[in-house]
Order: sequence, then C-alpha cells, then structure tokens
Amino acid sequence: MNDNNLREKRIDGSEVFSGKLLHVFHDRVILPNGHETGRDLIRHVGAVCVVPITDDGNVIMERQYRYPVDEILWEIPAGKLDSKSEDKLEAVKRELREETGFTAREWIDLGFLYPTPAYSDEAIQIYIAKGLEKGEQDLDDDEFINVEQIKFESLIEMVMNGEIADAKTQLALLKAKLYLDKKA
Repeated sequence: MNDNNLREKRIDGSEVFSGKLLHVFHDRVILPNGHETGRDLIRHVGAVCVVPITDDGNVIMERQYRYPVDEILWEIPAGKLDSKSEDKLEAVKRELREETGFTAREWIDLGFLYPTPAYSDEAIQIYIAKGLEKGEQDLDDDEFINVEQIKFESLIEMVMNGEIADAKTQLALLKAKLYLDKKA
C-alpha cells in the first residue's frame, strides 16, 4: 500500500507559545491536493508510563487530581522525559520510584502510543515492571499522589466500566494484560 498521497508538506511555521510543559506552534502546510492550510500543534518532549505488578498480582495505582478536567483520576505511574534524548527506561525507573516509592528488578517494554496525534507529537513509552520492592515516595513540591494496590482483574473491569478515564492507563493496562496472558 502506498500512502504517499496522504502526506502533508510543511512550508514554514512559528512557535506561538512556550511553556514549562508545552510548546505550541502554528505551521503552514501544503495538502496532498496542493492547497495550503494552517496546522496548530503542540510539541512535547515525550513521556513514559508503567504498569507495576506485585508478586501477588496487584497493580500499583495512583489517585491524582487533574486540573484540566477537574477530577481525581486513577492512573498508572507516569511522567515526562527531562529531554528528548533521555533514556526512556531510566526515566520510567525514576518516575516509578519518585511517585510510588517502588523499584523493580524486571522491566518489559510494550512499545509506545501517541495519545493525541491530531494536535500533538507526544509519544508515551509503555512498560511493565515486576519484582517490586517498596521504598519511600519522593514527590515534587507540586505533586500530590495517593498510591494504592488493586487486583489486576479488578482494574480491567474498571477500564471496561468507564471508571478509569485516563487513556494511557486504559491502553497500558489492556496491553499488559494481553501480554501477560500470552506468556502464561
């Protein structure tokens, strides 16, 4: 299959906002039909997330308030990279330890996802962590996270019942479940 007839070509662009987390750009592009149009997009350094599974089959989950949606959400541990070149495995190890206090002996890479490719280039690398050992949380001054252990099967039900609304958490839990069921 040749998809070259779908590709847009960037003419030029400029940054219209630069923040701590996001960088917003307005680009001019040529569409496959030759017409010119604008594209607004967010450039993001990237992120990592992890499904940390205890020896007895629980998953370490977080409860965190998310200002944009004004809700407290169930999420797996995750965080942004410090730079585009940061080693993703080292970043996810850091995020797991800082947010939950846990470290892991075994790491399984499940690939990545684009959470919002219509307007952002953010890519989130997904991992499973096993062989967990409990330590102390090391949260940033602006982070407030409650950590709980929940049975994996219960989490899958929560995803399917709409109780877990975070996209990366839904996808990572379902991918991890399928991966582990194939290995069993």
